[in-house]
Amino acid sequence: MELQKDNFSNASLSIEQLPQISQLQQQPLAPIYAKTRLALTFLFSSLVLLIGLIAIKQQFKPLPAETLPVISNILIIIAILTMVNMFYIFLADKQKHYALRALDLHYTSGLIFRKTVSQPVLRIQHVELKRGPIDRKVGLAKLQVFSAGGALHTFEIPGLPVEDAESIRQFIISHKDANNNG
Repeated sequence: MELQKDNFSNASLSIEQLPQISQLQQQPLAPIYAKTRLALTFLFSSLVLLIGLIAIKQQFKPLPAETLPVISNILIIIAILTMVNMFYIFLADKQKHYALRALDLHYTSGLIFRKTVSQPVLRIQHVELKRGPIDRKVGLAKLQVFSAGGALHTFEIPGLPVEDAESIRQFIISHKDANNNG
């Protein structure tokens, strides 16, 4: 079988000719997303600390004297870790962005280690909208993007307003249908 050379083009590109991902017009996640994560972290940690304090102060079955300093130290460590985690969430959620273009979808995250995931729309196999009870309460959704060849989602964009997540999902579905059928 002989190759037709005139129909094939694989021109070399220089680095300067490539589009810069840093020039994407990225959209931040919904502001309520970070607030909700902070509130949930605070509430969960407060509950754990409250249970620990009740265990120390309860009068029904006094704890052995040698365990009180250990439990107190554990509660202090939990409180410190909660504050560090909340500070990290506060900073890290500001670094999460997404960008949708005509041919691809991008998601950037990470405070210390930056990560950008890009997926061509034509390579997206499936898109799911996920909403837990807390997401429904605050009007948010997660968009899970699946590409061919994997059982797990390729990436997930959390903290999207429901209307935006539905619009992105519909754009991807209709764009794929138009390119597959047209």
